[in-house]
Amino acid sequence: MKKVLIGMSGGVDSTISALLLKEEGYELEGVYMKLHSKPGYHEIHQARAQKAADFVGMKLHILDLQDTFNEKVFKPFVDTYAEGKTPNPCALCNRSLKFGEMVNFADKIGADYIATGHYIKTDGKFFYEADDDTKDQSYFLFYVEQKILPRLLFPLGNRKKSDIKRMAASIKGLESFASQGESTEICFVETSYTDVLKDYVDVDNIGNVLDKDGNVVGEHKGFMHYTIGKRRGFTVKGAHEPHYVVDIDPKTNSIIVGKRDELKCNSVVLNDLNLYTEEKEFDTSVKLRFRTKSVPCHVKIKDGKAYVDLKENVFGVATGQAAVFYDDNKLIGGGWIESN
Repeated sequence: MKKVLIGMSGGVDSTISALLLKEEGYELEGVYMKLHSKPGYHEIHQARAQKAADFVGMKLHILDLQDTFNEKVFKPFVDTYAEGKTPNPCALCNRSLKFGEMVNFADKIGADYIATGHYIKTDGKFFYEADDDTKDQSYFLFYVEQKILPRLLFPLGNRKKSDIKRMAASIKGLESFASQGESTEICFVETSYTDVLKDYVDVDNIGNVLDKDGNVVGEHKGFMHYTIGKRRGFTVKGAHEPHYVVDIDPKTNSIIVGKRDELKCNSVVLNDLNLYTEEKEFDTSVKLRFRTKSVPCHVKIKDGKAYVDLKENVFGVATGQAAVFYDDNKLIGGGWIESN
């Protein structure tokens, strides 16, 4: 019998995933990972994970990874905003912790496979978008190392979230899991990201709003309050039409604004690549932000970077974000936006 280590979050997705794997005849052990240190979070979610593990009838391990999370996910999150960029902590967490430290722990207990409640599919060579496109999480898993794909199981990849909730509601003892609220996109952000940042950096540092020629045209409340494409929260003297953040200069605590056309982008350069193909030049499509549509592009890999020419204009591209390549519904890797 093959042993599976399944990540248990205390939510409905991981709980139903465990039940589905048990039905398939796998030997199961669960693991709850303590990541961030948001007050009160782990007390609630660990208790839920234990309840789910007891219901399934499997052992639940507790991994305290808060120091690793702080070093590899949280500190880069703060530093990236301080550099005037827009971070993607979920992709870093998936590589380093959920499909990094968790894989290491699976090896320690002799588990053949690793499973989670993510909405994504894999054939052992590539990731594929989930059947439920409203829940698909492939964008955030582009950075996972290809060598571990043959060991990954995703029971929810071909299922709808609505069906998972209905399933939980129909199982005596799991009704409360079906009515839980959806988890937030960034687990350690409860209200806004600036509320998290303010404990570590000065986010409320009033500065100048500049136009593209460097003229002072208004005032903002601190550059870390803004991401590329934002159109509110700053003043522009005499403006009669919307202005958007088109660039951020952390060294001078300035934001540069312009009209919507100035957000237009037709090429990007990516660094720190993670590719599931060995091709050095290819046509594909790329998604430059979560919950945006992918656009056709031409990619050339040179000196460890990807030079991406977009065949359609994209508005509001932010450095620091992930750019993920797709061939139809197959994920073929990606990288981090260095410039555009």
